[in-house]
Amino acid sequence: MLRLAKWWRWADMATPDGAPVAWMVRKLGFKDQQRINGPDLMWRYFAQAALRNESVYLYGGTPETLEILQARMAQEFAGLKVVGAFSPPFRTITPAEDAQAVQRINASGAGTVWVSLGCPKQEKWMAAHRGRINAVMVGVGAAFDYHAGTIQRAPLWMQNNGLEWLHRLASEPRRLWRRYLVTNTLFIVGAVRQLVFRKL
Repeated sequence: MLRLAKWWRWADMATPDGAPVAWMVRKLGFKDQQRINGPDLMWRYFAQAALRNESVYLYGGTPETLEILQARMAQEFAGLKVVGAFSPPFRTITPAEDAQAVQRINASGAGTVWVSLGCPKQEKWMAAHRGRINAVMVGVGAAFDYHAGTIQRAPLWMQNNGLEWLHRLASEPRRLWRRYLVTNTLFIVGAVRQLVFRKL
């Protein structure tokens, strides 16, 4: 089984998706570091890709979410080429199904593949497909649902004050309580340890 540390080592780029992570990066000396979250990154990238007539592929979400999302993207980004979209089943896919998905993505000619499976599933998927998919893979969490409007995003004041996680937890407590209990605790412990030993 892949360990989290390996996923980060294999990534070509990791951005501070959460406000607390961006805050920590600033504390470590990068004073101008801003939060770079998946939904905003995706939407801004699509705006630029539309100007360059670039092709993108969508991987993740439900069929309904993908249909709504693509309709909205067509309205917002006239020059953007969406060359494929796939909603994987909510089960472990077979090797044959996975090979077919990889073949479709590579045959599409997409320059980027936007992966919206949630953490850590999307990180595992991208790590497992590194070297097999001939495009840049970008994990964007719940971005498909946010932009399709199937999940309500936190208000801007919560986003700007590092509380988007709390909004998500309140929206989906059964699914997310364990993730936030574990990951938030690990982050706080690691951040305190790093800041304390940095000053010694």
